[in-house]
Amino acid sequence: MARYSEKELDILTILWDRGPSTVRQVNEEMNKQQRTGYTTSLKLMQIMLKKGLIVRDDSTFQHVYRFAISREKAQKRLVQSLIGKIFSDRIEDLIRVC
Repeated sequence: MARYSEKELDILTILWDRGPSTVRQVNEEMNKQQRTGYTTSLKLMQIMLKKGLIVRDDSTFQHVYRFAISREKAQKRLVQSLIGKIFSDRIEDLIRVC
């Protein structure tokens, strides 16, 4: 089941749009929407790394992160999770609502 926090989705969106980025670059993008401390961004990205949502290239001085899950795969997981929660996996109920 897909479990992404709003901030995790924000970070994934930044990486999908920007490509490989440092924590500082991600944090700067996040600050355009809502003030987020650098250490908060770093901690979120460390958690996401453990979850397998992002990967880190630490072969250079600055660690560069990139997404490990495609936008399409994340979207599919979120939609499946939503259908499962709201419609109890009953597609006919979903179709009736649409």
